[in-house]
Amino acid sequence: MGMFNKLKLSDSTGVRIEWEMTPDLAFCTFTAKGLREELANTSERLCYFFIDNWGDEPRLYLMERGVRHVNILAEIKAPQKMLVNCIVSQGGTPSSRDNYPIDNALKDWLLAEVIQAEDSPFLIPANEERVAREDMGENLPRLGENGFSDTRVILPAENSSLDDDQIGPLLAQWNFYDAKLNPQGAFHNVPADTGDGLTVVDERTALMWQRIGLDLCSIRTMKQRIEQVNTESFAGYHDWRMPTLEEAMSLMETSPNAKGVYLHPCFSKEQPFIFVAARRTPTGYWFVDYKQGKVYWSSGTVPGGFCRLCRNLTADS
Repeated sequence: MGMFNKLKLSDSTGVRIEWEMTPDLAFCTFTAKGLREELANTSERLCYFFIDNWGDEPRLYLMERGVRHVNILAEIKAPQKMLVNCIVSQGGTPSSRDNYPIDNALKDWLLAEVIQAEDSPFLIPANEERVAREDMGENLPRLGENGFSDTRVILPAENSSLDDDQIGPLLAQWNFYDAKLNPQGAFHNVPADTGDGLTVVDERTALMWQRIGLDLCSIRTMKQRIEQVNTESFAGYHDWRMPTLEEAMSLMETSPNAKGVYLHPCFSKEQPFIFVAARRTPTGYWFVDYKQGKVYWSSGTVPGGFCRLCRNLTADS
């Protein structure tokens, strides 16, 4: 099929589509022993489509899944009207934050326009770079030119486990804005341009941040990607890490910027909600949602979340 030829899939990925599969079902299937008898071994993988409705508009993705593997293979530029109709038919709305399986109308469109086409213009492989240029706050002052002279705020940097009742007091303690739990909060950071085009330093917290973070994936894959970022010495450093809940919340602005996220414009909008180094007690993971301006928790199942890495600013950096 034309689609699989364009994506150049590995030999371990079966050239077939599981039309009834969804992200939630896939997680259960591959984590509960014995539910997937068709898999011959742990290296075998399958593919399925799903609608991701967590961003500015719904997006259609092709996912590759195995027992120990999860990866977004491509985005499919399907007509927005078809995606919205599919969401509505399942009881959702365009503002619903959830993932949805495809319907028969989308399946027929995919068969005709993507899967059987030799070079479909609607198929965007995940490894192709985004060409659209995003406003990244070009007028940001350079490091040391902000005139910042206040006492630095040292935020917790260790992994934590927090239950629901601890979140409100934590937000109040640090004066973090949260649209639901602490709408009166306002933590004022002091972002500064490092000059490399890749990173920003918050002079108030002495943290260096990625301007553009890591793409959507599971928590397990995210940890592997962080290891790779450090192996490759992103921006010249090899001590990048997932931020704590407090560190991630320190970036939260009190209103959305022109890009529609509660962040300074120097940060990309392409990571609307991120993993943080905080587990939820008794189960799940805490996330920071810059699109909605709040903290929330989820199981962390496929596709999981994005991430924006940070590191502590040291005397030699």
